[in-house]
Amino acid sequence: MSQILWVDDEIDLLQPYIIFLKSKGYELVTATNGEDALDELEIAVPDIVFLDENMPGMTGLETLQEIKRLHPEVPVVMITKSEEEHIMEQAIGEKIADYLIKPVNPNQILMCLKKHVHQQEIVTEQLQQNYRQEWSDISYMIDTATTIEEWQAIERTLSRWDIELENSPMRSLIEDQRTQANAAFAKWIAKHYEAWFSAQSSADRPVMSHDLMKHAVFPLLDKGEKVLLCVIDNFRYDQWKTIQPLISEFYTVRSEEQYTSILPTATQYARNAIFSGLLPLQIQQMYPQYWVEEGDEETKNQYEKELVQTLLDRYRRRESFNYWKVNESDFCERVIAQLKGVQAPLNIVVLNFIDMLSHSRTESKMMRELANDEAAYRSLTLSWFRHSPTYELLRRAADLGFTLVLTTDHGTTRVKNAVQIIADKNTNTNIRYKVGKALNCSSKNVFSIEQPKQVGLPCPNVSSSYAFCAGSDFFAYPNQFNYYAQYYRNTFQHGGISLEEMIIPLVTLTPKK
Repeated sequence: MSQILWVDDEIDLLQPYIIFLKSKGYELVTATNGEDALDELEIAVPDIVFLDENMPGMTGLETLQEIKRLHPEVPVVMITKSEEEHIMEQAIGEKIADYLIKPVNPNQILMCLKKHVHQQEIVTEQLQQNYRQEWSDISYMIDTATTIEEWQAIERTLSRWDIELENSPMRSLIEDQRTQANAAFAKWIAKHYEAWFSAQSSADRPVMSHDLMKHAVFPLLDKGEKVLLCVIDNFRYDQWKTIQPLISEFYTVRSEEQYTSILPTATQYARNAIFSGLLPLQIQQMYPQYWVEEGDEETKNQYEKELVQTLLDRYRRRESFNYWKVNESDFCERVIAQLKGVQAPLNIVVLNFIDMLSHSRTESKMMRELANDEAAYRSLTLSWFRHSPTYELLRRAADLGFTLVLTTDHGTTRVKNAVQIIADKNTNTNIRYKVGKALNCSSKNVFSIEQPKQVGLPCPNVSSSYAFCAGSDFFAYPNQFNYYAQYYRNTFQHGGISLEEMIIPLVTLTPKK
């Protein structure tokens, strides 16, 4: 039963309201002055306080200040005869929940209670009802999807429900539906992926990693716009929707798309493809000095700036550009300081925080506790964005008139099921995909590419093949299988096939004036 504390020096005149609220199941405690109200708060903390502004002795505003000092979490509704603006402003400044002008009617009081006491349960119940109604529609979408646009719609829908139901007991249902979707998506990818690379034109396949610059950036440069391309490593569609309200403070979404990451959904392949406009095999063949093999000790993405230059040169574009890779807050602050003097039409910034968060979560027990599921992972992303220099970087870019293209190279997925794979000692270490000789895995959920060159992938050896985990699976070797199965379970990984990894955001934003 919800408890109300109603403070008014004319409380006897409010008996009809009290009777009405008691009939609705509320418990009421009353006080005729501020001092008595504070005494009642020492006995029990109510769910809400209705507070008269004009009382003798301790005024309503003085009482409000004390209530907020002692119990800042309790919503207070100020009720007053006065419509003076300065009183309203002072009450709002003290963080009242609502403000009612006398005379009030019982339904106004009831609405305040629903809004400030019961809102969460009302919203949750309505959301659960809406999801129950839409559940069968989503299942039908999954069962009948035949185009990449339909899979994009499924990812948008699932992400929306992931976010809206993250505090609901129905979370397990949306998780089950995402599992169903990823299983169907993996089968669809296995059926269509190789055909995309023999398509007659790019119109016969989705926009992919190596198309991104030509598709999203070059048209803006052709219009004479000054562009900031922001690539957030390991950034999922649901994470974009989480930070969108903050970015909307200074940017307006011009277009929101999703594009398809190439396989493997790993930085070495996907991000190099973005900046070069080429598939990995083409990079290796045309610019061998800029391609780093799986087994090499070098950083896999150390030549991104050089690859951007090769792309501009091939298209005979004469734009100058800036490139920054941000791994630390201090460097991001230096980029912010440099923005004001930027003259180049194309400016690229790579932000690695979320990728670092994903890896540190795997290695750190404390980080596993902080990001133990998708909701917590989104929450950490939001906290990072709100409090990091990245927020200031994008705000400053808006002030300076940069068109913002916000995207990523790939997403990430939470892995749960270990599958055994046998491979030689030179096989790569990524647990979502393997490239090597004589790969042997008994799982039916593994997508294998026996002829890598046909899909634009390099072959470290003549007999090399690629194997990709789907859904929430990950690879582990028979040696110490149980140890690694336990170690990596419920960590966020990338490199394989899932909606979260492959269907990723590509958003163009215009600065607000």
